[in-house]
Amino acid sequence: MMNLHSTTAISRRGVLAGGAALGLLGLSGRPLRAETAPTKGGVLKLGIGGGSTTDDFDTRKLTDWVPVNQAYMVMNGLVEIDANNTAQPELFESWEAAEGAVDWTFKVRQGITFHNGKTLTADDILYSLNLHRGDSGSAARSVAAAIKDIVKLDETTVKITLESGNADLPYVLSDYHFLVVPEGFDDWMNPIGTGPFKLERMEPGVRARFVRNESYWKPGCANVDAVEVIVINDIAARTNALMSGQVHAINSVDFKTVDLLGRNPNIEIVKSAGGQHFTFLMDCTQAPFTDTNIRLAIKHAVDREQLLTTALRGYGQLGNDHPIPKTDRFFNAELPQRAYDPEKAKFYLKQAGLDSLSITLSASDAAFAGAVDAAAIFRTAAAGAGIDVTLKREPADGYWNDVWMKAPFCMSYWGGRPTADQMLTIAYESTSAQNDTHWNNARFDSLLTEARALLDEEKRREIYWELQQIIHDDGGAMIPMFGDYLDAVSKKVKGVTPHPMFNLMGARMAEKVWLDA
Repeated sequence: MMNLHSTTAISRRGVLAGGAALGLLGLSGRPLRAETAPTKGGVLKLGIGGGSTTDDFDTRKLTDWVPVNQAYMVMNGLVEIDANNTAQPELFESWEAAEGAVDWTFKVRQGITFHNGKTLTADDILYSLNLHRGDSGSAARSVAAAIKDIVKLDETTVKITLESGNADLPYVLSDYHFLVVPEGFDDWMNPIGTGPFKLERMEPGVRARFVRNESYWKPGCANVDAVEVIVINDIAARTNALMSGQVHAINSVDFKTVDLLGRNPNIEIVKSAGGQHFTFLMDCTQAPFTDTNIRLAIKHAVDREQLLTTALRGYGQLGNDHPIPKTDRFFNAELPQRAYDPEKAKFYLKQAGLDSLSITLSASDAAFAGAVDAAAIFRTAAAGAGIDVTLKREPADGYWNDVWMKAPFCMSYWGGRPTADQMLTIAYESTSAQNDTHWNNARFDSLLTEARALLDEEKRREIYWELQQIIHDDGGAMIPMFGDYLDAVSKKVKGVTPHPMFNLMGARMAEKVWLDA
């Protein structure tokens, strides 16, 4: 999975958390000085957690941080989300919507070549998008299902017709699955893209090396000669690799050690607030989680305040059992915050005909740094509510293939999405391939479709507020907290900025940064 699954927006797309919530911080907590112009050269070494021996470059999968970062090194998307969470043209150079936002016309950027010398055309765009449509098995299938038709008007123009209007379509097309490959391409261990680097070699789940695409089309990017990715799933080992100089940057810093790490004079902590949230997933098709009362009992049996202060060291916000962050323009500000209430948890157990409950929670730090600790904190709190939780520690390797969406009760995370519609569609619509609680609520599906088509912001807000209420009351995800993205970067790396989407500058750090000459 990667629930990377990320985030916030500006102006009519929401208000981005500012100041202390989003920043590149030194020991003092002050923003760093402005960078100088990029320089070329050197080998950037990234220590990234979230890799597996099953990783490849299949854009239909891209289930965790390592494959997503590596895919962005080789391929470009149609639309890029910038550091202000605004949709920017990438391989789609411009776009225009007809009245009602059902029919959209996109211009394909000209003069772009793939690594094999082929010129980018509208046919490549159609092929790359169609990989995710229909019965494709793509993780983005539910997002692509909104597309009724894609046609080439000419070599430089693509028309997309939606099933219903969606004013946020450019944001939808920024999904990291919608990366572009040549028409007919399917050799996913030997990727061909238009991106800043070319794959030189890869040992899945271990390491990979990429070399600069000398004809890369974006000015000021692809500055380093090569990028080496070292897969380091263990957070302690990842931190040690940065401290020892083995790597220049790491993702998903341990919340427990971030303050200590930030005191190192050679390291900067990059903190970004967005839609990243941590989940305890109950499979709504497997007993006992088929009963809404059981799900509500568990949601009242977690001490969210303790989790936030202990597991995240305060680097985040309380969660309220729905995935929309406070920074989203459609956040339901009137939904009461659910609190730790053992008596209410016992009440819901009784409603389910039980005096107590024994369950097994599958946990791994593959889900997020500190997930096993968070599971232990939950177990202690749940005991006070008559819920006996057995922790089953799962290996990091293969977690997203073997545990996520398979275990009845497991831990996970999402990075959010730029819009509420995307987040709710990909994780909660019943037909979504990444509906990781296997939850099915007909009213939710119907309202979600209705909201997407509306151009009236107030009417959309009313519906999105109700959708959050429905998930809060009935959904299978217990969401106790939102966590800031925390990366740690050597001061030798220049051009680093926070990004509300994902770790490592929205998974595009390799493309953007340069090394101190």
